[in-house]
Amino acid sequence: MTDLNTDVRFLKGIGEKKAQALNRLGVFSLRDLVSFFPRRYEDRSERKPIALTQDGESVCVEAMVADTPRLTRVRRGLELVKLRAVDDSGVLDITYFNMPYAKDNLRRGESYIFYGRIEASGPRRSMVNPVAEKAEGERKLTGRILPVYRLTAGLTQRDLLQAVRRSLDACLSELPDVLPHAVRERNALAQTGYAFENIHFPKDFEALELARRRLIFEELFVLACALGKMRGERSKEPGLRMEPSDLTRFWAALPFAPTGAQRRAAEEAMRDMDSGSVMNRLVQGDVGSGKTLVAAALIWHTAQNGAMSAFMAPTEILAEQHYATLTELLGPLGLRIGKLTGAMTAKEKRLVREKLKNGELDLVIGTHALFSADVEYARLGLVVTDEQHRFGVGQRSALIGKGQRPHVLVMSATPIPRTLALIIYGDLDVSVMDELPPGRQKVDTFAVDESYRARLNGFIRKLVSEGRQVFVVCPMVEENDELPQKLKSAEEHAGELRRTFPDLRVACVHGKMKAKDKEAVMAAMAAGQIDILVATTVIEVGVDVPNAALIIVENAERFGLSQLHQLRGRVGRGKHKSWCILVSDNDGEENRARLGIMTKTNDGFKISEEDLRLRGPGDFFGSRQHGLPEMHAADLGADVNVLQKAQQEATLVLAADPGLTAPEHAPLRESVERLITRSADSFN
Repeated sequence: MTDLNTDVRFLKGIGEKKAQALNRLGVFSLRDLVSFFPRRYEDRSERKPIALTQDGESVCVEAMVADTPRLTRVRRGLELVKLRAVDDSGVLDITYFNMPYAKDNLRRGESYIFYGRIEASGPRRSMVNPVAEKAEGERKLTGRILPVYRLTAGLTQRDLLQAVRRSLDACLSELPDVLPHAVRERNALAQTGYAFENIHFPKDFEALELARRRLIFEELFVLACALGKMRGERSKEPGLRMEPSDLTRFWAALPFAPTGAQRRAAEEAMRDMDSGSVMNRLVQGDVGSGKTLVAAALIWHTAQNGAMSAFMAPTEILAEQHYATLTELLGPLGLRIGKLTGAMTAKEKRLVREKLKNGELDLVIGTHALFSADVEYARLGLVVTDEQHRFGVGQRSALIGKGQRPHVLVMSATPIPRTLALIIYGDLDVSVMDELPPGRQKVDTFAVDESYRARLNGFIRKLVSEGRQVFVVCPMVEENDELPQKLKSAEEHAGELRRTFPDLRVACVHGKMKAKDKEAVMAAMAAGQIDILVATTVIEVGVDVPNAALIIVENAERFGLSQLHQLRGRVGRGKHKSWCILVSDNDGEENRARLGIMTKTNDGFKISEEDLRLRGPGDFFGSRQHGLPEMHAADLGADVNVLQKAQQEATLVLAADPGLTAPEHAPLRESVERLITRSADSFN
């Protein structure tokens, strides 16, 4: 008996080898196969007379074979079959490469539908390797909209077409309707069977659009329900209940006035901590928006309640910077602060571990050393992680496991459109820091080409002579002759700059260096011992150099807008006027528009929305560290409006049935549980 859970190897026409190829595509069961949606479609539904076809278009023509196909063996490994086909309007020359069977399959005097790409030269028309089916009788590959699937070695489009068709024939009636009836009615969505049939084998483009709309909504609705359910269950988990603190004393002790966004984020988080349930909150803000101050307020609040805080940074140099900043903010308020990093001596580490175990510290700042097996906390009440996407889920869990359900604050300087943040960060509540502290420098940004190199070098010389420092970012570590485009490499460009500025201190840092060597270069830059630091994107998040007033990004077309914005955030951190220069010889219209956005705004959220619109979510989020489960139908860049509606509907359903235990919600509950299980490592 075939059902949705049947292994694909048992499907007719799929042997062991094809099953393994399907497995590589993430297809293991018939359920996976019918959910393996086409990546695009070819319109083979309409025919054109030969004379009306255009050069470069893919089209169907109905034509009669006018002569007997001729097979020619040009050389070993190259065989040609040539023939001529005609209709009332003209002649079509057809060539098949290494398809000798075409000679016997196509007969003189018979009419066929040919589908392929037209090559035109004056009145002459030709096709190479077209699909051909008899004009009379049933046609499977022409006269319709044909799906095109993603492939891997060992599979053809025909293999997938046949496999999907057989799966649908066997299981279409078994596909559960995951959407509650009221949700489907309110949103005028197609039924399940119709949607799956027409996403693979659309009757026409209207049917395809109805199918897509239904499946996109369903996917986003299930995702929103899964995250809402996780958030609901997490909010019921008891956390360390804290008594409210009056933050007036904390704000008054600061050497500057906090922004409204900082006050709001701190108060939202404190309400969570005082509720009796565990806090899981993301503070998301642009570069320089003052997220560390929010963390400091919560650390102070935690200390007022007799508990300790752990602050985890992704690198040693960031840990050192946070240690200096937080000591300055919290030391005068009487908090006992320590640090724990891999670079400390064994004796220093032992002393800090003893203080943590005995409850003699209110705050410890460090790297992954904070969750080593030999580290014990007397009463861990708050865990803060900076640049959370740099840590794996397991690392965060290991630190959180050191306490009895401590509150968790996650900080990120990667602006993401708010609607998406609710999805990307899973079951975290989100506070958005949309206001920069007074005095934060606006970085003037310019996009230039190679012709500005001499002026650029003059500008570097001028700034360094005034005592400033410069970052130069390259897309590669070393030269690669195999790339078609000449790209600047960090090592090569550092050498070039040393020759141009023999009297200046030029250094290079990149991801292939040992961690301690990288840290040493970054520390030297922070200490003012380097004039020009040439780097790859390892500096995207990290070193704080208030004296740096210029960042130059080479081959700027190779970076996403959000990444360029992060890099720009390395300057303008002190009192000095700062600049960002984007160098690109790519004069394409799209590239000019992209870099133009950077020159017009310093707003990270606006930039992130443009980046998402231009590049789509796959490139926007890079590797899958952001808690984003794989989407089959939906595109989180293009389908934001559907996402908002799906989230609204999910909120209504979960408000009425938080556990999805009602009988009518059984298919939805199964889909939600399957998604959570499948994406356990993706969700935060």
